[in-house]
Amino acid sequence: MKTITELHKIREEKRIELDLRINTKADTRQKHILVCQGTGCTSSKSLEILENFKKIIKEKKIENVRVIKTGCFGLCAKGPIVIIRPEDTFYAMVKPEDCEEIIQTHIIEGNKVERLLAKDIDGTKVNSLDDLNFYKKQKRIALKNCGVINPEEIDEYIAFDGYLALEKILTRNDTR
Repeated sequence: MKTITELHKIREEKRIELDLRINTKADTRQKHILVCQGTGCTSSKSLEILENFKKIIKEKKIENVRVIKTGCFGLCAKGPIVIIRPEDTFYAMVKPEDCEEIIQTHIIEGNKVERLLAKDIDGTKVNSLDDLNFYKKQKRIALKNCGVINPEEIDEYIAFDGYLALEKILTRNDTR
């Protein structure tokens, strides 16, 4: 990437591709399985979970599903965390051996794996991360993309307004 125009093109094209990560009403058959790779989840075998999902999807020849590593969701006590988008289903304390059931029940059959749904502090099941009381009281600013993008993919960062401040500085007309 050498120009602002190239930056815009990456942002626009990648944002369309990744719309289902933030748009729970996305009109798509594609699904993204987001697997937390934060320190807490990684220490509880989230890397193995990530690889199991990829292996099962390949074995079953499922074409409309991508497995994505993400940054920390901020809920290490509930990890490993897996979120299925676009429906935003929040699975907690997932184990490597749960991957087969998630693929079969959620991805293939279209039903939630009830036993893996996260529970709030009062024990009630929550369907999505935003349903947790912990998150209802917060507005993420600096870490708003954690759990949404793959932190190792620069185009995903750009798609969610990465380098926007730099772009503004480089393109402003300074009359001082």
